[in-house]
Amino acid sequence: MVLDKPESSCCVSGSSKAKIRIMVIGAGSAGFSAAITAAEAGADVTLVGEGTIGGTCVNVGCVPSKTMIRAVEILYQAPHAARFHGITSSASVLDWQAVVAHKQQLVEDLRQAKYSDVLSAYPNIRYMEGRAQLGKDGVMVDGKLHTPDKIIIATGSSNRVPSILGIETIDYLDSTSALGLETLPGSMIIIGGGVIGCELGQMFARAGVKVTLCCRSRLLPDMEPEISKALQTYLESEGITVCAGIGYQSVKQHGDGVRLHCKNEGKARMLEADRILLAAGRKPNTAGLGLEEAGVLLTKNGGIEVDAFMRSSNPDIYAAGDVTGKDMFVYMAAYGAKLAAQNAVGGDAQSYNNATMPSVVFTDPQVSSVGLTESQASEQGYSVKTSVITLDHVPRYLAARDTRGLIKLVADKDTDKLLGAHVLAPEGGELIQTAAIALKASMTATELGQTIFPYLTGVEGLKLAAQTFDKDVNTLSCCAG
Repeated sequence: MVLDKPESSCCVSGSSKAKIRIMVIGAGSAGFSAAITAAEAGADVTLVGEGTIGGTCVNVGCVPSKTMIRAVEILYQAPHAARFHGITSSASVLDWQAVVAHKQQLVEDLRQAKYSDVLSAYPNIRYMEGRAQLGKDGVMVDGKLHTPDKIIIATGSSNRVPSILGIETIDYLDSTSALGLETLPGSMIIIGGGVIGCELGQMFARAGVKVTLCCRSRLLPDMEPEISKALQTYLESEGITVCAGIGYQSVKQHGDGVRLHCKNEGKARMLEADRILLAAGRKPNTAGLGLEEAGVLLTKNGGIEVDAFMRSSNPDIYAAGDVTGKDMFVYMAAYGAKLAAQNAVGGDAQSYNNATMPSVVFTDPQVSSVGLTESQASEQGYSVKTSVITLDHVPRYLAARDTRGLIKLVADKDTDKLLGAHVLAPEGGELIQTAAIALKASMTATELGQTIFPYLTGVEGLKLAAQTFDKDVNTLSCCAG
């Protein structure tokens, strides 16, 4: 046990011995994944949640943002219906408060169905509401001491406030409060050109807000530069002002709005808007947990340091999800938490592997990626070759008369092995899992190019991109040969 327990009570396997006692701290996606996995393995599980059950994803993250992003897509698509001759359409926001209420109803339905109602199916999971704090003698939850055999921490993350002079003096929005706005502001400055900034920036712009999107380097800096550049072009075509490569100086309230002072290319700039949204990343929720007293070390970014088995520096304490400060995706949180629970109950045998972890940014066009970028592959010592095709070479997008985007593949020049795939395309998130499976199967570019794909699908673009390593795509017939 973390904490003074008899040696014989840990990791019990025989039915004649007591069940292993697992405490899971955090009742979001990672916490539920860990609790369910441990319960199915026969453990006696205590799940501790603080605040609204369900965590970030269902309450204030993936679910609400993606349904609102989908809601405003029609506001873009309707006037663009004229790309088909003889067709015209229009759409407008009639009641933004109704849009927000509709979003909230979905959140509440899913929270009930996928979290609250799930608990009744697992009689060996006991749910407790309260704040947990670790110590040398056990875990205190609202003044009561608990002494589990193993602990899994899954407390998630929260919005990071960037270090800008005056930031604490203004009434700023974060992604949570922004998704709850019942009245649209006339204008908005968004600080941060990552996933959240790009997604919400485009969403608010399509709803009619004048958006200025600011970032220190470039949009989606972890993605391929070709994708960042093209996405910026598409966002700007929708009226979004992108201020890339800026240095923040100060921010302050000005009347009913805010002013941001910054530098861009050595020149001072002043940006003004009704509201300012902070989307500069997220920080692991580790404060106040008593980690230092429990012997749990943190990484440089404030996350709990874990090994391949999701085990912290205290061998009886595991961690998974955003609280580790890496791979901050809900599906990776659930994956890591499942491994943590399996290892906590049955011994450390399951190791974490993110080599074929796909990611999706729900802009329009969507950005999706798996494996290594060109620069990452070079840094790892590969002799790199790349293939890039624009979507005007993919019949599906020609037929849809929407060729915004590109597909880039990265491969090893010496072995032809695929190393990465990067997509910017309408509904591009639907393409990336095929590339993830190809990477998992260690396919070569040639093998991907020889695979049979259905015609007039977006995913056929992967085949065309693979063939473009050694062919001119303009010389191929419709079905890619």
